[in-house]
Amino acid sequence: MKVLIVIAPEKFRDEELAEPLAAFKNAGIGYDIASTRRGTCTGMMGAKATAISLDEVEPKAYDGLMIIGGAGAQVHLWDDELLLPMVRFFHEKMQPVGAICLAPVVLARAGILKGKKATYSQSQISFREMKTGGAVLVDQPVVSDTRIVTANGPAASKAFADTFIKMLTAVEW
Repeated sequence: MKVLIVIAPEKFRDEELAEPLAAFKNAGIGYDIASTRRGTCTGMMGAKATAISLDEVEPKAYDGLMIIGGAGAQVHLWDDELLLPMVRFFHEKMQPVGAICLAPVVLARAGILKGKKATYSQSQISFREMKTGGAVLVDQPVVSDTRIVTANGPAASKAFADTFIKMLTAVEW
């Protein structure tokens, strides 16, 4: 089992990446980290992560997709021409798709949140984007709906990772 984790090349939220990585390691789940460019990515608090480029990714090689938030998500991920179709691919295959903090807007823009319950980082632009994407907004730290899990920010990182893993490993799908 392997998950694709997408981060911004700069200003991703450190703990939103660190918690899922630790949870995947503990659960024996493999992962690759990808970004809009290959190389070292830097978090908002100084964490470093090495990423492959999104154009190197073969989505069929993964069992789920997780998108990490932070200020860089809005700048680098919301409109990425490779990421948006990837989100739709995983969703169409009924594979888990997760996004935290500012990253759920990627899911809204990809069109997979229409009529789905979701949460997000509380900002006016995120609110507007999520509503435009048709999301049913729920004010909770972590929300899951039909193989989609969203979380509202860093404090929810551990619960977000745990919920994603439960969805990824569920046998009923």
